[in-house]
Amino acid sequence: MKHEHFIQLVEEVLDSLPMQFRERIHNLAVLVEDRPRSRKKTLAAPGNAGPRKTRNLLLGVFQGVPATERSVFDLSMGPNRIILYQTNIEAVCSNEAEIRHEVRQTVLHELGHYFGMDEAQLKDV
Repeated sequence: MKHEHFIQLVEEVLDSLPMQFRERIHNLAVLVEDRPRSRKKTLAAPGNAGPRKTRNLLLGVFQGVPATERSVFDLSMGPNRIILYQTNIEAVCSNEAEIRHEVRQTVLHELGHYFGMDEAQLKDV
């Protein structure tokens, strides 16, 4: 899939999120990169929930301070970030519908981290 089309798909997923979540998202950038920069980051964290085929690839990551740990006294260090890895997502999907579904699942998972949920809590969602 072309990078521009993948980005458009991500935008559509973000636009489809319920307003009650979108209203609570502040200072967050959602980025698309081809793949993780180092091989060490390619493997997912232990206990990562999801279909069997996605357990070995890192599909996305949240970088920042979760909402539950932020304070009004903290100095801003730039936006929090969710990074989606296009090549890895495409590797575990066989068509555009599956890519769309995986992008949505990955965005929701990383938003869970943004809102302060840990892997154990996200496993049950």
